Amino acid sequence: MVNGLIKNKIKMKRTTFILIFSVFLSNTITSQTNINRQGSNPKEDNLGSWLMYFGTHHLNEKLSIHYETQLRTYETSSNFFQLLPRAGLNYKIDDNSMVTAGYALIPTQTDFDEGWGNNMVIENRIWQQFILRNKVGNVSIRHRYRLEQRWIEKNDTTTYKNRARYMLSLKIPLSKNKDFPLFLSFYDEIFLNLSETPFDQNRLFGAIGFQLNKNMNIQAGYLRHRAGELDLDRLQLALFLNTGNKTRKEE
Repeated sequence: MVNGLIKNKIKMKRTTFILIFSVFLSNTITSQTNINRQGSNPKEDNLGSWLMYFGTHHLNEKLSIHYETQLRTYETSSNFFQLLPRAGLNYKIDDNSMVTAGYALIPTQTDFDEGWGNNMVIENRIWQQFILRNKVGNVSIRHRYRLEQRWIEKNDTTTYKNRARYMLSLKIPLSKNKDFPLFLSFYDEIFLNLSETPFDQNRLFGAIGFQLNKNMNIQAGYLRHRAGELDLDRLQLALFLNTGNKTRKEE
């Protein structure tokens, strides 16, 4: 009986790996469909960047505050695209699951090389999410399910939209050396509109990270971003920080 349980457990792990690999492979092919096409839009021709800070402040064992800021540019260090400040309240269900609700105010420059303040789009967004974590061997797996209610203001007109998002992410340690704790980070996230043409975006990302201490890490990587009809190449640099009374598992 014990041997049977062990065999079933091994089989489940293999199935999980096959499923995860299939999802990443499928989305990689989708995201790379037009990678060899000469960009006809300056948004595609330039390598942009996303500078990101993610913070979690723990109030007690169950409750914490999520806060983040992202600065996104059309070019590596210039040409403003989007500012994304976002905050939310987390509730920890158990060690492997958590729910969050929050708000974001997002100014976006939709026109290339226009800068801050010209033809800006302002979005007020309410969002809810559920995170589920598990491990297969030494690989940490995270599933994130998010719903968004979006009020988008442009030219004195407000449009309301609903959107769903699903992210599958992996974290793979590279070294057991505690003095030099490197890891790899991957994710694929799909965005689906709920009230119009379903496909909105897909983001495929890979990075190398360094765990500075148990509450802080940095990550640097590359994002292939399919946004509508555009294929965008973006560098990402992110800092993750946990503060407060309790620490929790890496997000």
